[in-house]
Amino acid sequence: MGKDQQAGITRRQAVAGLGAAAAAGTASAPARAASGTGEELTWLPAWRIRELIVARKVSALEVTDHFLARIARLEPRLHMFRGLDAEGAREQARAADRALAAGAAPGPLHGVPTALKEHVPAKGLPYGNPMDANYQPRIAPRDSITAERLRTAGAVIVGSTVMPGMGTGAGMPDLARHPRNPWNTDRVPGSSSTGSAAAVASGCLPFAIGSDGGGSTRLPASFTGLIGLHTTFGRVPELDLEHRQLNFFSTIDPLTRDARDTALVLKVIAGPDGRAMLSSVLPPAPDYLAELDRGASGAKLLWMDDLGFAASYATAETPRVATVARQAAQGFAAIGATVAPGKGQWSEPRAYSSMLNGTYSGQPMARRPSDEELLASLDMREKMRSEFAALLARYDAIALPTALTTAPTLADWDAGWRDMGGYSRAYTANTLMFNFLALPAISIPVGFLDGMPVGLQLVGLPDSEPKLLRLANAYLKKYPRTERPNLA
Repeated sequence: MGKDQQAGITRRQAVAGLGAAAAAGTASAPARAASGTGEELTWLPAWRIRELIVARKVSALEVTDHFLARIARLEPRLHMFRGLDAEGAREQARAADRALAAGAAPGPLHGVPTALKEHVPAKGLPYGNPMDANYQPRIAPRDSITAERLRTAGAVIVGSTVMPGMGTGAGMPDLARHPRNPWNTDRVPGSSSTGSAAAVASGCLPFAIGSDGGGSTRLPASFTGLIGLHTTFGRVPELDLEHRQLNFFSTIDPLTRDARDTALVLKVIAGPDGRAMLSSVLPPAPDYLAELDRGASGAKLLWMDDLGFAASYATAETPRVATVARQAAQGFAAIGATVAPGKGQWSEPRAYSSMLNGTYSGQPMARRPSDEELLASLDMREKMRSEFAALLARYDAIALPTALTTAPTLADWDAGWRDMGGYSRAYTANTLMFNFLALPAISIPVGFLDGMPVGLQLVGLPDSEPKLLRLANAYLKKYPRTERPNLA
């Protein structure tokens, strides 16, 4: 493909694969059950789909066709994909079926369809970062490390998902095409990892890949009723060949509906890689599945309504969201954990985070900070990190609402981002801190307010993902979220 062809693909060209899905006669197909099991594929977790494929109850091609059909039906309403390669996905699925027939050992995600957020490249699919000036999606010439590992595990990559900016602007000039929330299509699924979140929440994929630089997996997860993880920095290797820079607070992470899926996908994509230098100096990644079913008995959680500075951003909805999350957190008592009330008062980290990330990542800055300003930011980071480390030496996790509100309407979302000094701070008020301090955190679905999902965030020490996933798994087994968005 020539340079001019790579540099300016339109959305119509990018999602041409949707037409291929429909043309194959699958777009209006009824929900497909795995032969002889009675299990309908749409809402099954990835691990169960893989089991059915390996047991020959359903083929990888049938699974892929099923999800491509659902995507073709719902994409015009939800605007999830930057690009979809239906025939390429089918060929991957056929290869998975051939490998299984030949006796090859199946991978941990054998035949399971997925997609990646558009700034995480997958070879042959549109990719780019809508926050870049003069953004234009291009065709990825190679796989990212994450895409490479997913393919090795047997996953079928069907497309790249939309990473919108904040309302209208770079990468989203037409608000009518902004990704929509499956629970109410007048509302948004959040910012950044939203195409991935909408795809999983709508049952168009069992899991997808997002990234989190300030809450961009956790907040869309909260808004759409999913599990969203922000991992320990460096655990999932990232290699940015396009910008030749490193975002010190961003991680690549799974979005799922099932805690076991989160652990399984993380096990596939985490671990050292010599091409990503930070990951290669860390010790081996922990086993995210080993203690998943150990339960929550004896765990100690510390509840906080917020981090102390969010009150200035509160809306009339904020106390109601906190009540839903607080009552949900108390539910840990029924599975053997204790939840102690707490209150903190920290400084808002945004200014410090922006200064440090801009200085060390090589990102453009309007003004380079002085040495004194830089040292003050580093001192503040050390102070707050020490304070959270002291709390987390006494508690297994800190619990707080993931977001201050439920998902806003499209109009309110767009209007809010026009005041970057206000809405952006309110949006990430409970999440950015843990990117700034490089602490892992997970958002789990715990209920609804006025028909829209609410998330509970659990925060731990670095490499405590096995513990966070164990708590999430125990909680969701006790209080399963069986609600489904009405997309009939």
